[in-house]
Amino acid sequence: MYFNEQSIVYLNGEFKNVTECSVNLYSQSLHYGNAVFEGIKAYQTAQGVNIFKGKEHFDRLVYSCNKLSLNLKQTSNELLNATYSLLEKNRYTNAYIRPLVYTGADMSLKSSDEVNVFICAWEWGPYLGERLLNVTISPFQRPNPRSSFVDAKIAGHYINSILAVNEAKQRGFDEALLLDMNGNVAEGPGANVFVEKDGKLYTPLKGNILPGITRATVIELAQNRGIQVIEKHISVSELKTADSAFFTGTAAEVVGINTLDDYKFPLAWSESLGKKLYDDYSLLVRNKFNLSKKAV
Repeated sequence: MYFNEQSIVYLNGEFKNVTECSVNLYSQSLHYGNAVFEGIKAYQTAQGVNIFKGKEHFDRLVYSCNKLSLNLKQTSNELLNATYSLLEKNRYTNAYIRPLVYTGADMSLKSSDEVNVFICAWEWGPYLGERLLNVTISPFQRPNPRSSFVDAKIAGHYINSILAVNEAKQRGFDEALLLDMNGNVAEGPGANVFVEKDGKLYTPLKGNILPGITRATVIELAQNRGIQVIEKHISVSELKTADSAFFTGTAAEVVGINTLDDYKFPLAWSESLGKKLYDDYSLLVRNKFNLSKKAV
């Protein structure tokens, strides 16, 4: 699904066939989750292949490395240029891109001095599919923000997401929604959440979430439409009286939520603000939408 015998990857400054690559089984990343990654998407446009918000994603990768004291040598621009070359070598025009910075062999609990940079890509549709989702409040909470850097995209954080997804699917739901340590709405396992109520949008405050690049894009698109976006603490009771809700993320893009446990959002997706922003986002990533013009 992710590669074949002809797949080319980027590893430590070189382009290699994936079958020529290996990982040290004593890697600190493998044993302790000390690694950082990004999820990025490329789209075919009339002007050629566009890596959407590529610089912003690689800037966050650099930020995440700094938070874990991983000595990344490459700059954001160098990695972005390498990724365009990677897409060309694999003849991809629409693709999901996964950069990963991982460590060498080290069983200590100090970040390893050896740092490896791996970038791969594959063709992948929207992560959560294209139909409306049936979601449940997870019994797992997002980690206390004072326990780590929750705004960094750290590989080890995602065991929390895996636990939430496994539990939700075992109970027959499509996806989970996690709360923060205070019982407020936080985010999905791999996506941010927006709530519509009386023509306004609400989304959880930064501080207990990974503030996504797609989240920021959707806020900008909403403001372009004159839609008020309010960042605030959102209780479960508020969420279960909302008109509609949706997830946003690079892999998920914009996807509507049908139900939350026993609550069905009453506003039809086709009439919701989320659907309008889904349409705008779909055009934007393909360079068919100009944010300087007000949408209607």
